[in-house]
Amino acid sequence: MSSETGPHENVSDDKNLPSAQDASGAEPEVHTNPFADPGLAPHDPRIQDIDERAAKRSERVVAMLFTVSMLATLGFIVAYAVIPVDEYVYIFPIGRISAVNFALGMTLGVALFCIGAAAVHWSRTLMSGAEIVQDRYPIGAADEDKAGALAAFGEGARDSQLGRRKLIRTTMFGALALVPLSGVVLLGSLGPAPGTKLRHTAWARGKRLVNENTHEALRPEDITIGSLSFALPEGLEHDDHSFQKEIAKAALMLVRLEPEDIKDQQELEWSYQGIVAYSKICTHVGCPVSLYEQQTHHVLCPCHQSTFDLADGARVIFGPAGHPLPQLRIGVDDEGYLMALDDFAEPVGPSFWERG
Repeated sequence: MSSETGPHENVSDDKNLPSAQDASGAEPEVHTNPFADPGLAPHDPRIQDIDERAAKRSERVVAMLFTVSMLATLGFIVAYAVIPVDEYVYIFPIGRISAVNFALGMTLGVALFCIGAAAVHWSRTLMSGAEIVQDRYPIGAADEDKAGALAAFGEGARDSQLGRRKLIRTTMFGALALVPLSGVVLLGSLGPAPGTKLRHTAWARGKRLVNENTHEALRPEDITIGSLSFALPEGLEHDDHSFQKEIAKAALMLVRLEPEDIKDQQELEWSYQGIVAYSKICTHVGCPVSLYEQQTHHVLCPCHQSTFDLADGARVIFGPAGHPLPQLRIGVDDEGYLMALDDFAEPVGPSFWERG
């Protein structure tokens, strides 16, 4: 029989040991440890470790990367402040994209990349390249272990040469201090405050009412009893850059009622021959009001079922809307076309906290 030892006990992996024979004359079987500790490879010094001029070159490379990061961050701020938001450029092979978005993405990407590249180059060329083995310790280290950790931290600080390499230290602090400014500058996109923009629309005295579908100016005879028509201000075109922003406030619906059916006196005075004009934007969350009941003169918002009575000042009779639909005062011009006599008397759409 061959002799065996316990697992991982006194096992030699030296195959050159003289072989021994057992009583039967057979050579004993030798077991080797398949997980033997290979140890650490010998440390080969880098050129920076033996040549201070090479170390200085690496230091300048790291400083250059930090400096480029600072310049890119400044470029980010300048691009944000200078490039118009509606300017587009052609970038091959991407195509036409927003100039400001491209500039912001490139400058911020370069700033962050240079900081990362500088840190990698710094660690690979100037910090110690020797591998350090650290044993694992149980949770809750003893005081001497904590002292050892602090000593290791101090050793790492000395190994980084941060105190010695003043050029790296200065440029690193500059890059890390400037990069957060990118986020601070982006806070400007939260503003400016709307001011009085929410209180005014594209409607003004003399603006004709144009059919939303045909884009033709409307006459009183175009609005029949029981029908629901939609209009927009004259001069507002679908191709306009600001069309969506303006129509979101200026969308209008027209209904013709019998004058005797109108209960609210102001509504009657602001109508023309029974034609009433109200904002199409629901006062709950801004959905388009578009469902009309001819018999009751009620309009319904399809989103959350807010219901307004167009025969009684468009007051809310059901649903979550907080206030009536704003009415537009209308009349006719010298050529007999329907026109606005003023802007809406109150802001359209949902309430906002500045609203008085």
